[in-house]
Amino acid sequence: MIVRNKNQRIAVLVDVQNLYYSAKNLYQSRINFKNLLNLVVADRILTRAIAYVIKADPNEKEHEFFEALNSAGFEVKEKDLQIFVGGAKKGDWDLGIAMDAIRLGHKVDSIVLVSGDGDFQPVVNYLQQSLGCLVEVVAFKKSANRDLILIADDFLNIENHTKMLLFQSSLQRQRQNK
Repeated sequence: MIVRNKNQRIAVLVDVQNLYYSAKNLYQSRINFKNLLNLVVADRILTRAIAYVIKADPNEKEHEFFEALNSAGFEVKEKDLQIFVGGAKKGDWDLGIAMDAIRLGHKVDSIVLVSGDGDFQPVVNYLQQSLGCLVEVVAFKKSANRDLILIADDFLNIENHTKMLLFQSSLQRQRQNK
């Protein structure tokens, strides 16, 4: 666990796809990104908050979601879903997130990586060893890569904050009202 103080400068980098599918698969729910940002900032100096999204189906609902992220305090970086000749689809921001983390690592005391993707282990190690930057990982422990959790300077398990960070589904509300 790290010591947080009010003079600590942080950057929050959110792998939206990773969080979206973890919340959906584990809890049949969605993330409250505004509450998430408030929780991880924890009265520190927020230098940048970036949400990385994939434009899978450009429609009004997707546009509203991207606007909601922006209203919650995030700079939204968009990338189109790649569709290959055989029909295979690919949409991830791993390299973009890693590059932003390295660029921002010189300007902040801590990078808050909101993702459980084990592909980020090399960049976490680089930030810590080469830049002297703290790295906090925020994810669902059940779906996060174990080694990523272990190398992080701190780990915040979203599962410990479900009431604050997850929107209840209509089914969950129905069960609660019975």
